[in-house]
Amino acid sequence: MSKNDKKMDLAARAAWMYYVAGQTQNEIAEALGVSRQVAQRLVASAIDNGLVSVHISHSVGRCMELASQLQKRFGLGICQVVPGQGMTPAGISHAIAVAGAEVMTQFIRSEEPMIIGVGSGRSLKAAIDELADIERPQHSSVSLIGAIASDGSCTRYDVPLLMAQKTQGRYFILPAPLFADGEEDRAMWCNHRIYRTVSEKASQANVTFIGIGTIEPGCPLHKDGFISLEDVETLTNSGAVGEVLGHFIGQDGQRIDSGLNSRLTSVGPHPHDNQPVIALAGGADKQIAIRAALEGRWINGLVTDEACAQELLG
Repeated sequence: MSKNDKKMDLAARAAWMYYVAGQTQNEIAEALGVSRQVAQRLVASAIDNGLVSVHISHSVGRCMELASQLQKRFGLGICQVVPGQGMTPAGISHAIAVAGAEVMTQFIRSEEPMIIGVGSGRSLKAAIDELADIERPQHSSVSLIGAIASDGSCTRYDVPLLMAQKTQGRYFILPAPLFADGEEDRAMWCNHRIYRTVSEKASQANVTFIGIGTIEPGCPLHKDGFISLEDVETLTNSGAVGEVLGHFIGQDGQRIDSGLNSRLTSVGPHPHDNQPVIALAGGADKQIAIRAALEGRWINGLVTDEACAQELLG
């Protein structure tokens, strides 16, 4: 046996004793007849030479593996997968909200002034509810989507305002209904000076958080009065499976041709390496819509659940 083989054999023994037997470095040193420093170097050498393969037998380990695979498959810069096995839909939603709040906090803690683009929806509201108050008055929260329905009512999920309240920063509302009455009406809203100012600020967002919607009777856009049942039927017949900030998309992630497109006033997401667009979405009912958003490159960050991640990779 060569000198190098003996060293590798000793390193393997040290690694087994440390990782499998759970012995301390002092115990390993005594058993092998070496100093504690040598025992430490032997364990490090085993790792460097690929002698150690770690398998974490825990749902979190599996979720981290799924997140890594999603990042590679869809080119995501940020991805978190929460455990969901044996949990109720409400439990999964809460887990996504907590994880989403953790991701948000990573950005919000920055001392540098930041523009935070914010969409709307229940998942985002739930995540912001989980946020601790982080006083950052230098930050700005900018709405990407009009919160006014056709009857003049506002959505209960005006989450950019909630974000601003958590950070004590400024809040910029997009002054328009989600869908204007027609093309001329949309031009009137979108050409207003305040709209142009806010939409320009939204396009410069350092980070953006959005939800992903489904298209079906009783979906949030329908339930909250932004689109009619007839609109839902027309969209589904046209192949729409999901919605991102009012943009209706098919399974391939491409935008569906719809009469609603010419009336939409929301600001589209612009994901770049230095401008993350992170979606918070999960659950069995959203798997197809999330896949569409990924395929169409509408997002470059995702917080989702274990079962949804497995389906996306399947």
